[in-house]
Formats: sequence, structure tokens, C-alpha cells
Amino acid sequence: MLASNPDPGLVVLSELRLENYAVIDNLAVEFASGLNLLTGETGAGKSILIDALALLLGDKASTDVIRAGADRAVVAAVFEVEGGAEKTVARILETNGIDCENESIILRREVAAAGKGRVFVNNQPATVAVLKQLAPYLATIHAQSESLLSFDGPARLGLLDAYAGTPLEPTAETFTQWKQIRARIEELERNEQDRLRVLDLWSFQKREVEEAKLQPGEDERLEAEKRVLANAEKIYTAAMNAFDLLYEGNASTSSSLRAAQKQVEDLARYEPKFQEALAALDSARISVEDVGATLRDYAGGIHASPEHLAEVEDRLAALDRLKRKYGPTLDDVIHFGAEVSRKLSEMENKDEVLRQLRKELAQAGDRYLQAARAISKKRYESARKLEKLVEGEINDLAMKSKFQIEVSGTDEEGNWTASGFDQVVYMISTNPGEPLRQLEHIASGGELSRVMLALKASVEAGAARKKRSSGAQRTLVFDEIDTGIGGRAAEAVGKKLKNLAQANQVLCVTHLPQIATFADHHYLIEKKHSASRARTTVRLVTGEERTEEVARMLSGAKLTDTSRKHAEQMLKTNA
Repeated sequence: MLASNPDPGLVVLSELRLENYAVIDNLAVEFASGLNLLTGETGAGKSILIDALALLLGDKASTDVIRAGADRAVVAAVFEVEGGAEKTVARILETNGIDCENESIILRREVAAAGKGRVFVNNQPATVAVLKQLAPYLATIHAQSESLLSFDGPARLGLLDAYAGTPLEPTAETFTQWKQIRARIEELERNEQDRLRVLDLWSFQKREVEEAKLQPGEDERLEAEKRVLANAEKIYTAAMNAFDLLYEGNASTSSSLRAAQKQVEDLARYEPKFQEALAALDSARISVEDVGATLRDYAGGIHASPEHLAEVEDRLAALDRLKRKYGPTLDDVIHFGAEVSRKLSEMENKDEVLRQLRKELAQAGDRYLQAARAISKKRYESARKLEKLVEGEINDLAMKSKFQIEVSGTDEEGNWTASGFDQVVYMISTNPGEPLRQLEHIASGGELSRVMLALKASVEAGAARKKRSSGAQRTLVFDEIDTGIGGRAAEAVGKKLKNLAQANQVLCVTHLPQIATFADHHYLIEKKHSASRARTTVRLVTGEERTEEVARMLSGAKLTDTSRKHAEQMLKTNA
């Protein structure tokens, strides 16, 4: 069952719901902190839950996931977010105009047969882009197929930076500044024909905006004036009728109040308690007369002028044309005119401006190199530490391997990026005497699975110690990362997942009984047939049911007393 109080500093996937998704008609699964293992027979749909969760983290949707006969598939999840991640997630939601009222984040995604899907965050409309922004702070999915496909240069660098806690913001900021200055220089250094063509365009645009003599808020004031001019007769009649009713007419409100005031004055001579009522009537009469005077003065200032109305409409049409060209708002048009004027000024003083910009470019380059060299040094130092840690983790997983992290790259301008100038390659020798090769070139799926698990575990552990910016550990999902291994290696992987789950919520799809026995929470996925339809269910198994499932994983469909006893012994040993 769901833990009522997730571990401090954890992000916990507490609930996952699927409706009309693949072979699932309606399913709700509650998860808890610790190690959550999902098992079931081949084809039962173990990976369906992981694929559905990937949709909620921003993966591309396909109508193929919609259950036959349904018009849409729905996937939803509830994450409990605590610690530093709560503030980060709240900031992302606020930036996207989404309310965040408590520690729960509710994600929902609908895939429609018509092709138009919808996304909701905390029951408010959102986009897939928002899911992608939230994903790094909620969960990460690791699978054997994913490991190689996504293990490109940026991913390799990102892993090292996650372990090192590399502060990338200063480097990214200085790189952006340097790029902006370089772009301005390139703009000024265009060839003469292009320069003259651009100058003509800018001159025309500047003249068009300047001749309009725009004033901030002018369009709003003119729209208000247009409404009055277009309805001048109605407005005048309404104002004067109201004035007559309040002040001028024989039966006006003011006259009635004066008459009532005179009667109450007589009454107050005999009954003093009506003095307050007399004062209230006097105040009401003064207010009514003030309103009447305001209406009269306003009506006096209204003049129906078709000529002036035409002038206002012409001016608004001119402003609309400028907003369509340089807007969308009048303030944007004014800003555009000022920016074009600046560019023209730079062009007219090109040589002087270029000298100044080149000086600024050199200074920006120096600032970038200072920041990039600092993170490069941090990466080199962290790589030495991480490779030792990973090598130890790999060898704990029944492998005799040598692991090395190569950080390379020069500070030449052609190598500059927002994340520095470094490149990272992970090298490994999986057998004594073999040369080091790039991790991506490992042929054995089992070896790759273990290395990736060791690498991810080391990075997650290191990032936790260094208190990375998110301030919390994500939910870690492993989809059959144990493929291709067995025996002692499988037991070692189980222990590694168990250790990883001490500081993280871990979800793992496995087909190995050695790993399943380490679960804190064991879920059985079953496919059943009813009314000629397949239906997948998921349920938490404990006690004898769990022993039966582990025994099935050991011996297949036919259970024996030997397999049951073996399962009991394994569960007892790994509890």
C-alpha cells in the first residue's frame, strides 16, 4: 500500500492510472517509496506501465496505444514532491501559469483517436513542453534499449555534470552574451550590397514609425473616444435624462429629498432621535446633486462630430497597420522604432561601433573562458572520482572490468558551447587483458545492462551527496535492465537496486527471481481473457502469493514443492 509519509527529500510516484491504454481497460496502481518490482509472464504487459509513465514525462504519443474500440486513452499519475524539488517544481508551474497548492503534482495526458491529445497538470490545461520541463525533477526511465539510443555526447556530459554538481549557469550566460555580441558584429560586417538593402529597409521603417508620432497608450485612449463619438446622441440623452431625474425636473430626486428633509426637520423638533436621519438625508441630497452636476457638465462636453469621429477612426486604422507590421502592441511598435534607430546609428558609425563591439567581444570571450575552464577543471577532477566509484560498482555486479572516463576538448573558439568546450567518453574493458573500448560498443546486452546500472547508481549517489539543485531524488525506473544476465550477476543487480532504493524510489520491471526477492513491494502483472478480449491487471502480492510468483519465475508454469521451498529460502535470505 501507499506509504503515508514518503522519505524526506524524495520524489515518490504514489499512483499511476491507465484507461483504455493498450490491453488495459481501467487500472489504478499505488506505489510506495523503496524498491517496487513488477513481474509477470512474458506478454502480460509489464512494460506497458513504463511506456505509459514515459508519456507523462513528455514522450511522443501515438494513437496506436488506444485500446481497440475506444476513442481515447488516458494516463494519469500523482507524484508526491518534498524538499528542494518542491520549490523548483512550483517555480516551473508558476512560470507556465499553473497553480501548485500542495505537495502533490497531478499529471494527466489524453491520446485521442482523432489525433488531438490534451495535457493537464494539477487539473489545469498544459502542454507536452511543460511535462518535459517537469520530467527531470520527477522521474527518469532507464532501459537497455534507451541506454544506447540516448547515450550521445550531451548525455555523457550530462551524467558527469550530474555527479559533479557542475554549475552550468555562469558558462551558459557568458556564452549567450558572447554569441549576441558576435551576431551584432556579423550584422555590421555584411557585404555592401546586403548592407545597402538593409539600410534602405531600416530607414523606411524608422521613418514610418517616427512620422506616426506614436504615444504610449494612444490606441486605448482613441478607442474610448471612438465609442463616445459613435454614440454621442445616446450618451447625451442618457446623461441629461439622468440629470433631470436627479436634479432638474419637478419630481426630481433632489426635490423629493428636500421635501422629505423639511418634513423630518419638523419631526426632529419633537423627537431628537431623528437628527441622525436628518443628517443622512442631507448627505444623500448633496451626493445626488453632485452626481447631477457631474452628469450635466459631462453632457455639456459631448459634441456629435462626424468629422472628428472619422479622424479618430483613420488614426486607429493607421495604428492598426503599424501594429500588424511591427507589433502586436503599440508599445512593441515604439520599441521597434527605437531599435531600428539604434541599428541605423550603428551602421552610420560602423567603424567606431565595430571597434567597440570587438573590444566587448574579447571581454565576453575572456569571461566565457574563465567560466568554461572552471567547469572543465571540475569535470576532470570529478571524472577521476567517478570512474573509481563506477569500477567498484561494476565489479560488485559480478564483472571484472576496468572503467575509465576520458574528458577531452580544447578551448578553441570552434568548440565553444553553452555547456563548455569539453567532450566526455566512457571507456571500459570487460575482461582482463582486453583493451579499453567505448561503452557504446559493448556487444553483450547483459554487460551493458550491468554497466549502465552501475553508472546510473554511482551518478545518483554522487548527486545526492552533493545536493544538486533539485534538492531531491527522482523516481528511478528500470525497464528490464537485467536482460541477458542471471545467476550470481542477477543477485548482485538485486542488491544494487535495493541499495539504490534506500535513497530513491525505484520501480523495476524484471523477469529474474533473484532480483524479485529483493522487493520492498512486489506487483504481479497478469493478462486475462474475458469476452474474447485481453485484459491486463496489476496487483500487490504478499505472503504466500509472493512465494508462488517467485516459484513460478524459478520453475515456469508448473510449480513444484522444490521451487516453492527455494522461493521461500530466497525471500527469507534477501528480506
